[in-house]
Amino acid sequence: MKFVIGIDEAGRGPLAGPVAVGLVIAPDFLSIAENFPGVADSKVLSEEKREEIFTMLEKYHEYGVVKYVVEFASAKTIDEKGLSYAIRSCVYKGVRALAPDPADHTILLDGLLKAPGEYAQKTIVGGDASEPIIGLASIAAKVKRDRLMHKLSKQYPGYGFEIHKGYGTQKHLQAIKTLGLSPIHRKTFHVGKLKKSVV
Repeated sequence: MKFVIGIDEAGRGPLAGPVAVGLVIAPDFLSIAENFPGVADSKVLSEEKREEIFTMLEKYHEYGVVKYVVEFASAKTIDEKGLSYAIRSCVYKGVRALAPDPADHTILLDGLLKAPGEYAQKTIVGGDASEPIIGLASIAAKVKRDRLMHKLSKQYPGYGFEIHKGYGTQKHLQAIKTLGLSPIHRKTFHVGKLKKSVV
């Protein structure tokens, strides 16, 4: 049997929190569009719709028909080794978790993402919109990251992580000015450049 893996990331641009990479694997004969109605790039879907599709994905995963993983790289890793390294390490870890053997697997990646060289792969600009399995991976990454940021908002109250999920909204910038940086802020990646604008 041949399989297709879709890969996309979420959380490339926030000031705080991890970056997430979603990976979905399915038999190549299975129509993702038919089995996950409404699947699309996570950015164009409402939170309610993302959660609905992700719930379907979890059921498929439980039955072993379509499986997924979401890998995270922390703000600390992003600061110390860079965003490109952080995303690449998530891609590689996720691919090898889902498909230890490269044989009979084709990987479709969004944007400029790359998988380990021994795997057959295709990078598609705008793939999260044009390839349903990449769109499904983007939803998995977005939902899991948003849930994590909601959880972290209780650990680091006052920043509003449950609302903006770490992105640089005006309220978030004001919170940084008032509270300073939390341990989950990307100190060198974004905040170091933007801190001057809020002090």
